[in-house]
Amino acid sequence: MTGSTEDYAPHPHIGGRTAALRALAAWRAAAPGAPRVVVLTGDAGSGRSRLLTGFLMLCEPEYRKQLPLDAMDPSTVPPELPAPAVPSAEGLTAAQVLWLIADHFGLRATGVQGVYAELAALDEPVTVVVPDVDRAGPVRAVDEPARLVREVLAPLAATGTVRLMAEVPRPLAAEVAEGLPPGTAQIIDLDAPEWADPDLLVRYAQAALDPEFGAPELPFTVDPAARLALGAAIGRRAGSPLVVQLVVHCALMAPEGFDPADERFLPTSVGTALDLHARRLGTDSQTLRLLLAPMALAEAEGIPVQLWSRLASAVAGHDMSPAIAGGMLLAGPFVQPVEVPAEAEEGSEGGAESDSADGERTLLRLLHPALAEEIRAGLPNVAAAQTQIAMALLEAVPDQDWGKADPYVRDHIAGHTLEAGLLPQLLTDPGLFVHADPVPLRAAVEAVPLEQLGAPARTYLRTAPLLTRTQAPTLLRAALLETAFVEDGLPEYAEAIHGRLGLDLPWQTLWSLPVAGGVSAVTVGSLPGAEGAGATPVAVLVVPPGTPGTPGARPVGAGTGGGESGTTAEGGESGTTAGGGESGTTVLVHHLVQPGLLDDADLDRIVRPSEEERAAAPLGLSRGGDYLRVWNRADQEVVAALISDTPFTAADLSPDGILVVATERGAKALRIRAAGAGIAS
Repeated sequence: MTGSTEDYAPHPHIGGRTAALRALAAWRAAAPGAPRVVVLTGDAGSGRSRLLTGFLMLCEPEYRKQLPLDAMDPSTVPPELPAPAVPSAEGLTAAQVLWLIADHFGLRATGVQGVYAELAALDEPVTVVVPDVDRAGPVRAVDEPARLVREVLAPLAATGTVRLMAEVPRPLAAEVAEGLPPGTAQIIDLDAPEWADPDLLVRYAQAALDPEFGAPELPFTVDPAARLALGAAIGRRAGSPLVVQLVVHCALMAPEGFDPADERFLPTSVGTALDLHARRLGTDSQTLRLLLAPMALAEAEGIPVQLWSRLASAVAGHDMSPAIAGGMLLAGPFVQPVEVPAEAEEGSEGGAESDSADGERTLLRLLHPALAEEIRAGLPNVAAAQTQIAMALLEAVPDQDWGKADPYVRDHIAGHTLEAGLLPQLLTDPGLFVHADPVPLRAAVEAVPLEQLGAPARTYLRTAPLLTRTQAPTLLRAALLETAFVEDGLPEYAEAIHGRLGLDLPWQTLWSLPVAGGVSAVTVGSLPGAEGAGATPVAVLVVPPGTPGTPGARPVGAGTGGGESGTTAEGGESGTTAGGGESGTTVLVHHLVQPGLLDDADLDRIVRPSEEERAAAPLGLSRGGDYLRVWNRADQEVVAALISDTPFTAADLSPDGILVVATERGAKALRIRAAGAGIAS
């Protein structure tokens, strides 16, 4: 039963679902006895997204003005209140959804638990609606919906100051409400008898066939009696709103030979919608399913239209281009084109060309995730199909240069290889690490057991949080990965970034020295050579006394180095005296421009740059807790910006452009590549 009466107009977007709308309105109003948490669920294609969209129209002040509220059942209309927070989960990780909520409410927490603590401490309840949980995650093969439910929605539901509504797949619905006191949560399953609305399917079909709402003028759409009869037949047989949508699309896009009186071609499920449409158009269902398979296996918003034939042929094992060339009526009712901007990624040397003159590219995706589930279920081996797609995507990379690859290939090949079980083999090319969008690549790499990852992949995994947090563009990703490879003892990968990718990096990492206990201060200087030989540039690092694993560490006696105060780099940080400073200090002396400690260096002979030399240097240094900026004194332009996943403890910049930085993990030196800066040798 729907609970609706003929005295009221249905919601114009939904067309029914009165019982469910009443429950949602009561939740929104915090009516006596109403639950604090509502979980909206149902089969894929049951119309839960449509219901939630229509309900949110009633919650958004501007949309309310466009709805016939006076004609609607008052019990389905929530009170006018400030719009709730609505962080859509589509394409996002669980952490991203949580931080969207934190940002919406202006929370100052820096950690996950802090978000829940701040929400719990609020004086007034807050309202959060989370749609599209089934579409969560930047990589489809990673079970992000389950993570979102367990790591975000369940804790939100347990927070007494949060009024939560979430649209959740049925297998996960109970987990949101698990452990809550009786009466706190309500699960609305749109396929359950008390919430189902069979009449809705008939009204939906009749409206979809009506030229007044955009249907083409055909004999069975312009004749009211024929339209109403056909809509009733479709609604009576269809198992869900999605099936109604599919059968109407099939009839309207390929009306030739469609007999509205022949109910044999009116499907009852998604699978029969595919089968009957193929049969009516004189082909076999397998051909249709193979045409749609690349979209069923796709990542993100869909596959680029120019890759459709290549990928369909890869899955089928034979050339599908003739079927695609003549098969738009066959596949069209199930496909949704999406126009997206075709902007080249910042800092890339290549990038896919635009599909159109106005700078847009066309992606193809299936009309609904339930179609993808149906097609994937019919594949003999999903992993094998993904293997074929991954190989086809690799072949589509021009000259194996990821900077020239289509954005879909570059950013989402990891998702395909993950499901194929081949991702570890892909994670050996620094070009992919640099050019791929770090959000989906990180999600895919994190899904692989650590013991299966090679050394470069582990370096990427360590660096990826920094790349995603800062939304680093290509050039900065390359620079950060270059220094990370040096830190992890993979200089060949750092050299590949410099030599093969053709990117003008802001620095070159010269060396990295891990130090247990970290480095607390650094200064640059020089060690005069004997008998007129050239001076050796050095870096003096202050380390904890008794630093293990560093035999070159030496305590400094009182007065060593002349007892001068430490140098101060611009930005406020203090370095240390070249000789080490106060009595009791332990130092390491390291070559400035090449790997290697100078265990026998005479600390008393090390000379620091004078203040005049520093002031005359072409570059200046500014420092914050987790960033460093090097800038040209002449025009104040920043030439290098270094960020870190652990706070910087010290930094110093030589007059000829060598930056030495320290963290709790150790120290490293970078040659800053800036016009006008001298280069140490």
